[in-house]
Amino acid sequence: MAVFHDLQLMSLAVLMLASQLDVVSAAVRVSSLYGRGLTGDPFGNAPDPYVKVWCGSTFAGQTEYLKDNAYPRWSAEFNFPKCKANDNLKIEMWDRDEVYDDLLGTFYQTLQNGVSNPTYSLSAGTLTFNLEVK
Repeated sequence: MAVFHDLQLMSLAVLMLASQLDVVSAAVRVSSLYGRGLTGDPFGNAPDPYVKVWCGSTFAGQTEYLKDNAYPRWSAEFNFPKCKANDNLKIEMWDRDEVYDDLLGTFYQTLQNGVSNPTYSLSAGTLTFNLEVK
């Protein structure tokens, strides 16, 4: 029984290390996303923003939405181990609503090696983030 328990612990340790390899070896990393001066819907409601991120055809996921926040900051980090320079990055900012979410803007960029901190003007404010391409 002790061998089985040790095997479970070893398997767990290997899985944890493997999951960290994608982060460490990520060729493209998007982090520190924040918006400024976001506006809500035409009825004057404050925005409930969130962000979706793609590299090429790979969807990495989205941030949580932040209720009534015109100056959101997200701690989410998006890693793309298989993306590289010359691939396309796409980031969408959305305003969460009861029925239909509103697209606040879309950022497109062809990736180049290096570290940058792009700011993109949306129709409803700005989006800034850290971008690292290896």
